[in-house]
Amino acid sequence: MSGTALWAAVLAASVGCYLLKLAGLSVPAAWVEQPWVARIVDFVPAALLAALVAVQAFTSGQQLVVDGRLAGLAVAALALALRAPFIVVLLLAGAAGALVHVVAG
Repeated sequence: MSGTALWAAVLAASVGCYLLKLAGLSVPAAWVEQPWVARIVDFVPAALLAALVAVQAFTSGQQLVVDGRLAGLAVAALALALRAPFIVVLLLAGAAGALVHVVAG
């Protein structure tokens, strides 16, 4: 991709993001205050975070992979289920992922 095409893509994406934000601000307040909208909006951040975690944990480029990241994610989920402090969750997940990477090569 040439430099000009790259800058054109960046500018187009920037304008698109601005217009999307403007569209969100233009929604009438009466629509946003509906109970069913509030229930759905409460789940959007968790769904987006879950999608990002799944993509990062199970893919490498265009391929599905099973490696140390999956072990780290499983250990993190277990530590969170046991109500471990967040820093402990991070350390355990990192250690599990590193251990699998070292053992599996």
